[in-house]
Amino acid sequence: MLKRTYLPSDDRPIAVVIGSGFGGLAAAIRLSHKGYRVKVFEKLDKPGGRAYVHQRDGYTFDAGPTIITAPFLLEELWELCGEKLVNDVDLRLMDPFYRIRFDDGSHFDYTGDLARMRDEVAKFSLADLPGYDRFLAEAEKCYQLGFEELSNVAFDSLSDLFEAFPSMVKMKAWESIYTLVARHLKNDKLRQVMSFHPLLIGGNPFSVTAVYSLINSLERKHGVFSAMGGTGSLIKGLVRLLADLGVDVQCNQEVKRIEVRDGKAVGITLADGNFVPADIVVSNADAAWTYQKLIEPQHRKVWTDKKVARSKYSMSLFVWYFGTNQQYPDIPHHMILLGKRYRELLEDIFKRKVLAKDFSLYLHRPTATDPSLAPTGHDTFYVLSPVPNLDSGTNWQETAESYRQAIAEYLDQSVLPGFQKHVTTSFCTTPQDFQDRLLSVKGAAFGFEPLLLQSAWFRPHNRSEDVKGLYMVGAGTHPGAGIPGVLSSAKALMSVVPHPINVAKGYAQ
Repeated sequence: MLKRTYLPSDDRPIAVVIGSGFGGLAAAIRLSHKGYRVKVFEKLDKPGGRAYVHQRDGYTFDAGPTIITAPFLLEELWELCGEKLVNDVDLRLMDPFYRIRFDDGSHFDYTGDLARMRDEVAKFSLADLPGYDRFLAEAEKCYQLGFEELSNVAFDSLSDLFEAFPSMVKMKAWESIYTLVARHLKNDKLRQVMSFHPLLIGGNPFSVTAVYSLINSLERKHGVFSAMGGTGSLIKGLVRLLADLGVDVQCNQEVKRIEVRDGKAVGITLADGNFVPADIVVSNADAAWTYQKLIEPQHRKVWTDKKVARSKYSMSLFVWYFGTNQQYPDIPHHMILLGKRYRELLEDIFKRKVLAKDFSLYLHRPTATDPSLAPTGHDTFYVLSPVPNLDSGTNWQETAESYRQAIAEYLDQSVLPGFQKHVTTSFCTTPQDFQDRLLSVKGAAFGFEPLLLQSAWFRPHNRSEDVKGLYMVGAGTHPGAGIPGVLSSAKALMSVVPHPINVAKGYAQ
């Protein structure tokens, strides 16, 4: 095990990291390994950011990401520290990855096994099997070009964009993923099954680029996992790695301003008024919030208030966390419950910005894999509903309880009959919480919407276009949201962050 102990006289350049989500923790490890003295500041009372963990009445609830893909990106972080992920975190392969249930009660079990997947496709439409094979070939091409080649590129300059252009053409990046899927599959239910993935990272399948078909290939190649102890066990492991590197995550420390002098970030000011000097600053906070709230307007020529305001933002989420004193073995770990409307509901959420009376849901039952997340004989659940961001004008303080009740009634009538009398603990997160607690502009759960013209070079750069010495990591920068995305952003960051020796000598950043 690699362990470094630093003395107070340590004179290495200081890198301040704002936020301790997956992106911030991954960046902190990579920066420390590169030779920086790293300081991490977190607004909440414990690390994790959107991957926060709630402990209530003996139940453990992961607040954010529950689906773990591309585990090799996590393994790299442990290997940088001379350790192995498997010795710290027990990842369990899901089977199925998800159960996708339609409103009529039929379901599709989505797995990484090609033969079983073809059987599931044939169950809905035998005639679509050749088209499914063609879709898989397209998804594999997007994986090779979009993920393997481009996810770690920082898109720091126009030349990076021009170099990527041939690959974007090959992937037909101007098409939506739904258009790609519909070209190969005719059955409406299969079209939904093969196109819903962008919703996991805040994107509308009818708007996001077809490049996101790569998720299908990524999952098939590397699997879909859950962590024993919950996703929070990964956060705990990353924090432990940092502690062994001599880096503490300082919680209850909200950053109020990034200080800029002569166009360069020189440190941060905390909510308590204390100034923390830095040679470089890395923001894992919401990118729009970083520019709009943490940097004074006179320092921004690219990400002006006007540009931040006119950008398009992802949807938000309503999440109901609840525990039951009864177990429900028929409910798999991950279940998607698709409502009667698909395109129309997504238009309500993303285009019209109205809170519809119907919904599609993601039902998470982690105790299907790890019973320790609830008291003996109990189950832990959360149910997530994609909803419009705060542009909808919804007053969530008034609406949350009636919306929760509507979801409860739907679950009672579909997959969890009679469950409400067994609920022993219950609380909710709304779009207002994403803005007020997680400091996300418009309460958007995933920051900027992952549209083609808000991706790669068009997204906030990993190296700030406005302020020298300021860098971005996490869902709001390239390549985007989701655990693979934010871990890749930390990797891309390393290609533009200067070596500490150059910083110490005062070379340009």
